[in-house]
Amino acid sequence: MDRNEMNATVVELMDREAIRECMFRYCRGIDRQDEAALRSAYWPDATDRHGPYQGSATGFVDWALEKLRTQGERSVHIVANLSITLRGMQAAVETYFTALQRDRDAQGIAREVFLAGRYLDRFEKRDEEWRIAQRTVVYDWVRPLGTPEGSEAERFGPRQPIGGVRGDDPVHALLAAIQQPGSQDDPGSARNL
Repeated sequence: MDRNEMNATVVELMDREAIRECMFRYCRGIDRQDEAALRSAYWPDATDRHGPYQGSATGFVDWALEKLRTQGERSVHIVANLSITLRGMQAAVETYFTALQRDRDAQGIAREVFLAGRYLDRFEKRDEEWRIAQRTVVYDWVRPLGTPEGSEAERFGPRQPIGGVRGDDPVHALLAAIQQPGSQDDPGSARNL
């Protein structure tokens, strides 16, 4: 392998990793109701066909966050089987997902549902960054799980801490605790070598 081939391979690997990281950022954004993370997964002019919603990705984020704020309680999205087809500055990405979601119906009764499906995304690379430009969510499996019994304290028992949303989740403390690269407290910075 010559230097040009090696450089092309490294760029391709970096592109693939950036796409995966974007998918993971989307999941954190939706599950933690983290608006900044969720918006950063899409280009501002992106579109999304997502269950009952169809329109701009900006509109989807607004719609989803409002629905989660008023009716949603908890969700966990898990992604796997990313199939990435790179074509220059675009990529076709099929990502399998499973999701457990708990919300409340119109009468305020909690309900849980298991979903499985695929995100069919057209990614675009702009200014060296990959984000979703067009999304269609395909649903392959849905199973209502009914109403959870008891309080969260009863269900979780000693399993603490419990995940939270909108900044009230242990991941935010973890992120705040790490130092910025190059700071005086960074053990890898030049000052500490």
